[in-house]
Amino acid sequence: MENFLLFSLSILLLNSLLHGGLAIAAKTKDGLEEWGYAPVRPKAQMFWWLYKSPNRVENPSKPWPIILWLQGGPGASGVELGNFKEVGPLDSNLKPRNSTWLQVADLLFVDNPVGTGFSFVEDTNLLVKNDEEAAADLTRLLQNIFTRNKNLQKSPLYIVAESYGGKFAVTLALSALKAIEAGTLKLKVGGVALGDSWISPEDFVLSWGPLLKDMSLLDKKDFEIVDSMAQKIKQQIRDGLYINATYSWTELEEVIQQRSNYVDFYNFLSKDTESGSSSSVTASRVQLSKKIALQKYSKYLISQRSTPGGSDDEQRDLMNDIIRKKLKIIPDDIKFDQQSDYVFQAMQGDFMKARIKEVDELLAKGVNVTIYNGQLDLICATKGTEAWIEKLKWEGLQNFQSKDRIPLFCGKERVARGFTKSYKNLHFYWILGAGHFVPVDEPCITLKMMTAITQSPALLSN
Repeated sequence: MENFLLFSLSILLLNSLLHGGLAIAAKTKDGLEEWGYAPVRPKAQMFWWLYKSPNRVENPSKPWPIILWLQGGPGASGVELGNFKEVGPLDSNLKPRNSTWLQVADLLFVDNPVGTGFSFVEDTNLLVKNDEEAAADLTRLLQNIFTRNKNLQKSPLYIVAESYGGKFAVTLALSALKAIEAGTLKLKVGGVALGDSWISPEDFVLSWGPLLKDMSLLDKKDFEIVDSMAQKIKQQIRDGLYINATYSWTELEEVIQQRSNYVDFYNFLSKDTESGSSSSVTASRVQLSKKIALQKYSKYLISQRSTPGGSDDEQRDLMNDIIRKKLKIIPDDIKFDQQSDYVFQAMQGDFMKARIKEVDELLAKGVNVTIYNGQLDLICATKGTEAWIEKLKWEGLQNFQSKDRIPLFCGKERVARGFTKSYKNLHFYWILGAGHFVPVDEPCITLKMMTAITQSPALLSN
């Protein structure tokens, strides 16, 4: 705790200049942490937090990797959720996390898109409306961070995403590659990793009914109702009625929860059957649904921690009190929240759009694409992920599908914790026993996976 609070600020520009659209950054005395604001557009500031690994090795032949973590939502805070609840160096009780990915790479967390977490806009009209606009902002963020730090330019950047963050990841990777080719961004894209990612909403909603029926969570009558609603969503997507599809998606989730006694969309074997307040959903049903979902999201992550405690209010207080005091650059009028309803509302027209084409483009460009999925996830079920993979037009798909899977183990145990297979630059990991939040449910195998993805010099020989 003492080490966490001990720091020496190196302010580049005064806090009062933030609203003037200028960059501001700070770092700890030992230089292992940096954070700041990047002006991605006039009156739009994105917050970032970079941790440098204590295991960092300077080796020109095998450069040290950097992982950029992109949270989902859209509008969920990566600086809080991904950092303190999943893969960062400290958990929500500010205790060291034994399974932190910082062991094998530097970690860069962002509150993305603007309006999320500590990131902000001075006019809600500046909130992004789609994934491409979010990618453009993220590209400007990377330009801001990497341009002023030549040491970071030597490290390959791995864009790792969770949930809706997968759509951000593939659009960012293409935007970054374009900027690199134009000479406006100096970095190397090492690869993209899509964890339980919302790449094809159509395939996921179509997977829910069959999966839940196979698990005895729906019967034949329930399945027919659910499948009929999923087919309606499929048609709305095909007709380009994306906002209608978003509302229908919300209705489908509610019907599934009611008919399954409130299955947990993040782990369909979870015993938590708390129903929330879906009966009160009215005209603002999408907004309320996301709020309920985020409560479950946060509650699920808290329940998986090895240390007790941590209500939603306590987590919010952590960010608005202890973390704010540590960072010292957060404007007084910016109050942290785990999920921005405004961000989700602004993006609801893009929410149900697929990004399979972008994955194809990355594969065609030779970018390493890793897909990993938790066995027990429902919202981004493995069944749905496998369905959208089959839609890829990549020339190596048939060879990939013909490959045999390899079992994955942790330590000396010989019980399989997952399976993987690869062909050229496409890699897939099936993570057994994990729900939507794979690093939380299966930290050992996930850390091993990230070591392989990044080819990290730290633990690759272990």
